[in-house]
Amino acid sequence: MNQEQEGPPLTRKIRVSEIEENVEHTIVLTEAEREAIKWLLELVELEDLRFDYRLRLGAGGKVYLSGRLKADTVQTCVVSLEPIPGPVDVPLDVEFWPAALIEDLAKKAEDPNQAAVEDWPEPITAGTIDLGPIVYETLATALDPYPKKAGASFQWSQAEPEAEVPESGPFAALKQLKKS
Repeated sequence: MNQEQEGPPLTRKIRVSEIEENVEHTIVLTEAEREAIKWLLELVELEDLRFDYRLRLGAGGKVYLSGRLKADTVQTCVVSLEPIPGPVDVPLDVEFWPAALIEDLAKKAEDPNQAAVEDWPEPITAGTIDLGPIVYETLATALDPYPKKAGASFQWSQAEPEAEVPESGPFAALKQLKKS
């Protein structure tokens, strides 16, 4: 995947103080965002990407996100280099926590007696959450890392050694003298 980009390819910052709880929202890409993500993920096509979501405020300043990411993608077959269409439909649940709570969680994670955290929360930074990286990372991990068209197979063929190839160089001349 391509890595030469400054900043995230998609940002959708929301101030925590302005969150409307349990209201359905949708993120749709601009053409520039679509092209940037398509390039970064080495996609042939990226169409109809949309993220429908709801936000809910929780205790301790936490924010809970639930939603569904949908997109139509076209990747390149790693064997035949043909285009492979593939839909993406991924449910998503993410927690955003204030930085202080994440620091406390990090300290607990270092303690071997504590249970491991499966899904690490995302940080609330300067009173805002950013849904853009969540959308991008979810799409990136939903894609097949080695897309292969059904029935495509790679046939390796080793060239047969040709009949005796005349040798050249100083040892070839010695070999000819020895045969004589």
